Amino acid sequence: SVVYLQIEAEVQRRKELIHQSVERRAIISRCYKPKHPEVYTLQDSFLAPEFLEIVRFCTSPGADLQGLLSYLESFSDKRIYRLPVFTEEFCQAFVDELENFEQSDMPKGRPNTMNNYGVLLNELGMDEPFLTPLRERFLQPLTALLYPELGGACLDSHKAFVVKYSLHEDLDLSSHYDNAEVTLNVSLGKEFTEGNLYFGDFNQDPSPVPQYIEVEHVGGRGLLHRGGQIHGALPIASGQRWNLIVWMRSSAIRNLLCPMCRRKPELVEAEGFGDGFTEALGDQVPQTVNLCALG
Repeated sequence: SVVYLQIEAEVQRRKELIHQSVERRAIISRCYKPKHPEVYTLQDSFLAPEFLEIVRFCTSPGADLQGLLSYLESFSDKRIYRLPVFTEEFCQAFVDELENFEQSDMPKGRPNTMNNYGVLLNELGMDEPFLTPLRERFLQPLTALLYPELGGACLDSHKAFVVKYSLHEDLDLSSHYDNAEVTLNVSLGKEFTEGNLYFGDFNQDPSPVPQYIEVEHVGGRGLLHRGGQIHGALPIASGQRWNLIVWMRSSAIRNLLCPMCRRKPELVEAEGFGDGFTEALGDQVPQTVNLCALG
């Protein structure tokens, strides 16, 4: 049928994307000379002292949701939270590194189908030394308390990228939800005006007249929200806005139901983290991470 052929074509496209990404990463690893090599390996000194304090609380005996919420800014009842993540010094060095990469002649992949400007951080080789420890050591203690029903305690993969908004490039981002159980969105700077995020319904319980709320970005601070929360970015009015986005995924949840097509996924093999569907073989550590063949 036509639908089947469309699905086949999409699976092929995704496999190609991953293959191309692996090739780009090899070229970058071989040929790119970082301006700030230190930012590629996560250090506690990059993290805001208040963030480290929150993680300490979450890993202490008797830590509970109510206690954690006293450290966070909450927005409405949509389970959207703002918290300090990085120091200003780290944000400046990281953006400077990203601009250096952007101005190089290295091959560059698009972060996703909606953002044309930005960087896929796995292609820069940042998954192992930076993003995996950020997810496992620092974010999972929070997400375990905030989003237990979304697999917050067992987020076992991620997709991380940086998006850039400026006047003559991507200005805004239309309404969407993420291919993630939990999303972290950190404002890295630089100087910009407007460009607030807006949040509507959770995609699984839409209301006839959705209530939207606006949330302002604050440099160095991150927003944690459910991946299925419908959201978008309003246009910036001036300057440039760089954001780190980490889509965190739990195979325990998504292997039962693909968050994008709402069906049980048929898994196909993929390189790297794929789309976060992990097939465990008996008691072994999962070796392959898969894509939902239904797209």
